Amino acid sequence: MLAGCGSVSVSQQARELPAPPQRWTEAGRMSEVAGAVPLQRWWTAFGDPGLSQLVEAALAANPDLAAAVAAVAQARALRDVARAATGPAVDASAAVQRGRAGSAPAGTTVRAGLDAGWDADWFGRRAAALRAGDADVAASEANLGLVRLTLAAEVAATYFEGWGARERLRVAQQSLAAQLDSLSLTQWRVQAGLASALDLETARAALEQTRASLPALEVSIRRSMHALALLTGQAPGADLPDPPATAPEPPTAWTLPVPADVLRQRPDVAAAQARLQAAFARADQAEAARWPTLRLGGSLSLAAPRVADLFDVTALTRSLALNLAATVFDGGAAQAQARAQAAAAEQARAALAATLLEALRDVEDALVALAGDQQRLLRLQDAVTAAQQAEQLATQRYTAGLIDYRALLEAQRTLLALQSDLAAARTAWAVDHVRLVKALGGGWSPSDAAPSLAAATVQP
Repeated sequence: MLAGCGSVSVSQQARELPAPPQRWTEAGRMSEVAGAVPLQRWWTAFGDPGLSQLVEAALAANPDLAAAVAAVAQARALRDVARAATGPAVDASAAVQRGRAGSAPAGTTVRAGLDAGWDADWFGRRAAALRAGDADVAASEANLGLVRLTLAAEVAATYFEGWGARERLRVAQQSLAAQLDSLSLTQWRVQAGLASALDLETARAALEQTRASLPALEVSIRRSMHALALLTGQAPGADLPDPPATAPEPPTAWTLPVPADVLRQRPDVAAAQARLQAAFARADQAEAARWPTLRLGGSLSLAAPRVADLFDVTALTRSLALNLAATVFDGGAAQAQARAQAAAAEQARAALAATLLEALRDVEDALVALAGDQQRLLRLQDAVTAAQQAEQLATQRYTAGLIDYRALLEAQRTLLALQSDLAAARTAWAVDHVRLVKALGGGWSPSDAAPSLAAATVQP
């Protein structure tokens, strides 16, 4: 995985970087991670056309993704600059000069020439620069994959959070309707002398409390829609597909690669690895810059008093030069630059080690979150079923005059709270599946950068 990193051998890097574990410690807590759902275009596995439409729109028009595509194009252009520097360079020149010396008449000289030069890369300075350029391209392509993966995951998470806000709003509105019925019944009972004014005011207070929760939920819904509009490259208020009325249904199984495979397919790990390769190449470049340079040059020059005379063979001057240059004293600047690049390489090594550990933690966190979501959903579903039955019994008994309003209110509040918790748990269940896909790398591969670059047009 870490082969080809310049002057540092693979064995040295293997000793200094943490080795991936053989298995996931939290995988045993999940009952559904042994299936074969593909990570490529993972959002389609949810079976929601609205989600697929939003993700595809974001991948086509998001400004951050366009900036990442342009960054890849820039890295490739700079790599081409480094490649061009390894070959010879040819310059053409032309000049007309008129002047006189002392009392001599003024004269005109016309000059034209070609100068060619080539640096012999004795110590690999230019080759190291080209390796650094190649690594920068690889890092930019991996970063593009990371932006794509992060964007798709953010769209899906925002979409599911929007569903959760809508579901909590629906539950609150349903509870409000039930409390209105209870208020009407309480008013009738007060008029009939079967209930006290305290029950009536308590019912009104509970009703207004539920109404007060509605605006905050509506704000959450609108914010989710605004966020989705921005992610898809549109202004807030754009026409977007609404989340479905039913709860999001994650696939029943997920691919769970071994840790080593996850580290190979995560774009952030690939980007950190490429940055390490670039850092070692630049360290080699700085070390090679301390040694002498050899330049082979040549020129063809024509000089004559008139343009017509330039084509005379006698006007042609030829030269060939071999230039060896070395810095005798620079106050230690070149050596200090080499040390600085070596330190930068060690920083890149440490950053890669941290990225590897973070990648492993992301998967373990996602697995433990899904295990907790699974247990919480089962308990909340049972609790909501029991609370619904309790609320029905309380309504029947209150209508029959067997209990006071406070008992009915407690049953209604318990049902509302549990239904809201269930909606939040279903939202977390779907969002944590998205986080697991993101932690696994989302099916990224280095070839993903090519289609995006082919479709991009960068204006000067």
